[in-house]
Amino acid sequence: MHDETPNTSSAASKHGRPLPEEGGRGDGRPLLAVADLQVSYGGINAVKGISFTVEQGEMVCLIGANGAGKTSTLKALARMLPARGDIHYAGRYIDAVPGHALVGMGLALVPEGRGVFARLSVAENLAMGAYHRNDGEIAADLEHVFELLPRLRERQTQFAGTLSGGEQQMLAIGRALMGRPRLLLLDEPSMGLAPLMVQKVFEVIRTIAARGVTILLVEQNARLALEVCNRGYVMESGRIILADTAANLAADARVRVAYLGE
Repeated sequence: MHDETPNTSSAASKHGRPLPEEGGRGDGRPLLAVADLQVSYGGINAVKGISFTVEQGEMVCLIGANGAGKTSTLKALARMLPARGDIHYAGRYIDAVPGHALVGMGLALVPEGRGVFARLSVAENLAMGAYHRNDGEIAADLEHVFELLPRLRERQTQFAGTLSGGEQQMLAIGRALMGRPRLLLLDEPSMGLAPLMVQKVFEVIRTIAARGVTILLVEQNARLALEVCNRGYVMESGRIILADTAANLAADARVRVAYLGE
């Protein structure tokens, strides 16, 4: 992936160049494969050549301290930061795909800090999640979001900026779901929330994963992340220093001391 401005007029820039053999759906390839990802901005070398994979149907976490490069990694995947390296998603190179086109390819980001449109209503925020769609199933998907997140139905005419922090997090997740994501990137969903609301948010995340959406989770609450995920990567100073199953990472003495407070 390069930091040049993509030519969005070409088919390759809109949909990504296919790998030598089309992949990503039942061919044994990971849904997401990242190789030697490097992210620098504002004089900061935030990510220093990391490689990792996410398989179809998995829930994978990136854990680490503040400043480890976790959020920069997600932003690079969503084309919100310039980056170098190879990113293969759903059997295609997406190095020249602009961020708005990735949503149409089924890759959605729920950003750190929620990023809701404060002066739009809840319903309008959810509609923004389906901006790229012109099919006849948007209304049905909205109903599914309301069933999963009933508080949003109750608040649908309310300005998003007047919601509580937990409700805004639910709205950000619901907005992403309106795009019918195949891969959902979640950046610090528990940040700033009371413990009871954190529990509710992660119940929703588990339900989304159980419905077949692949999830890449960045979460500073390492204990919670390792409880819900299949596998994990530990980041430190822009590099991946450990990679294993979530259970093995939770049992690793280094992880327990550094991130689980034991």
